[in-house]
Parts: sequence; structure tokens; C-alpha cells
Amino acid sequence: MSGDTCLTTLCPASESKSKICSLKGAENLGNKYIRLNVGGFLCYTTVEVLTRHDTMLKAMFSGRMEVLTDKEGWILIDRCGKHFGSILTYLRDDTIILPKSGQEIKELMAEAKYYLIQGLVEMCKAALQDKKDAYVPVCNIPVITSPKEEEKLIESSSKPVVKLLYNRSNNKYSYTSNSDDHLLKNIELFDKLSLRFNGRVLFIKDVIGDEICCWSFYGQGRKLAEVCCTSIVYATEKKQTKVEFPEARIYEETLNVLLYESPRVPDNSLLEATSRSRSQAVHSEEDDGLELRDRVRRIHVKRYSTYDDRQLSHQSSHRD
Repeated sequence: MSGDTCLTTLCPASESKSKICSLKGAENLGNKYIRLNVGGFLCYTTVEVLTRHDTMLKAMFSGRMEVLTDKEGWILIDRCGKHFGSILTYLRDDTIILPKSGQEIKELMAEAKYYLIQGLVEMCKAALQDKKDAYVPVCNIPVITSPKEEEKLIESSSKPVVKLLYNRSNNKYSYTSNSDDHLLKNIELFDKLSLRFNGRVLFIKDVIGDEICCWSFYGQGRKLAEVCCTSIVYATEKKQTKVEFPEARIYEETLNVLLYESPRVPDNSLLEATSRSRSQAVHSEEDDGLELRDRVRRIHVKRYSTYDDRQLSHQSSHRD
């Protein structure tokens, strides 16, 4: 028996657009197919599936409730059909794979409540509770493990990028007294900026580079500026490494990269306006052919020198 024959037997066709009729005796049809129109979602299923559980659908298709059919024999259910496929899957298998979105789980639970499918309602409630209890970090900071990974992160990011490279073990000399404190301040500033501009700028950490403390700023996949926070100072008898904390400069460059929050379409005028030459010297013909991505502002903190390494004879002649 076809689905059309089944519907004709249960509810004789009429010339009217729709008709209310009873499906009494439909449970005897077993695995015969019927046609459903749920808010425009059309599907075929069997009465056996619809009457497996004690739900409103069982009441509808066992004759206890009247149903509405159209002139073509489709049984009409005035509900959103978005999740009706999941409803049928649960009726067949007693389980389903729930949507990942919390909003969609809520929508499915609303439909399950309407059809009085208590088991599915409980599944949705448990899933929503798990999502509520799950910890979602406010901010994720990638840590670079290789130069290739860094390159892929920067090229694939649709946001501006700020990178902090810090590696205290790269030092060849001893540190000045305030260097450790300044290094910690750089790291703390990085953490504050990553929270403040979370969602607008991608912040990444590099702990394998060759520098001791260095900030890099990228826009549209190109390096725009670099702030190096280390320098070599000369004490009376030995060289020392000094770490600075140029807070104002770091803030300035971070705000500059916000100009690159636009879609990934290279804006040469913007790149030219926010990029400076490496030096004011006359460039060679090869330098003139460099791309804009090679024009990076490199800012180094002032180098302090307390040791005069000129030869004694020069000093004497100067005094004379």
C-alpha cells in the first residue's frame, strides 16, 4: 500500500483546500508511510515511528486527536519544521546528536516540550547545563613554537597582530638592577592590552626568539613596527644588558595597528601613512624596489653609556 493510498483510506479526498479528520485505526497501519507538512518542512515517515513513545504525536496518529490535511493529502502540523527531523530521529533511535549551539538546543527543547517528548527534553536540559558549567576563557593567547607557525598565524589572521618576544636566557652579560623589574612590566602590559583589546587584536607570545624583550606590530599580514626594549650599557669594568619599559611607545604602536581592523584588502595609502623608512639616508635602486612590508619602523630605547672607551692619548690632547 502506498502513502497516497494510506491517506485516501484514512481521510477521503475532498475538493476543499484542507479538512479536519480523525486517524482512528491508523496504528494498525504499522510501517506504512504517511506524509507530513510541518511548517513547510515535508517528510515521509511511518505511523509506527510516530506512535512508539507516549507523546502528542502518538495521540494525533492513534485517533485520539483530530488532524488537519490539505487537498493533496499532506497532514499539516502548525509548528516550525526546523528541528522536526531531529524529533523523528529521536523517536526512531531514542537518542540524537544535539546541536553545538546553545540557542539551537533551546529551540529543539521547545519543540520537544510541545510534542511532549520528555526524554528529549531531559537530554536538552542536561546539555544546556553542561554548557553553563563549562569554562570559556575570556582571552586566548597563542604561544609561538616555531617561525613557520608564527608566519601562518600572522598571515591567516583577519585582525591586527601584536607580538611580544621575551626570552631572558638570551643574555650574554649580566642584567642591570632594574632589568628584571622592567621585563615583568612588559609582560604585565602585554596581558593588560590583550584583555583590553580582546576580539579586536590578535596577541601572540614568542619565547623562542633571539631577542630578550621585543614588541612587533602587524597589520594586514605586514610588519609595521618594532619596539626593542633591550640595550647594552657599559659599566666601569664590564658590559651589562639593560631592559627598558617604553610604555608610551608601546601604547602608541598598539593604537596604530587598530587602523588595520578593516577587511583583508591591502590599503597602500594607509600603509604609507603609518610606515616610516628605516633611515633617512638615500636608498639605493634596490631599496627603492622593496615592497611596503619591508618598511618597518624599528624603535630602540635610548642607549646609556657611562664608560668612555677613547684612548688616553686622545683624552690628553683634548684637555691640552
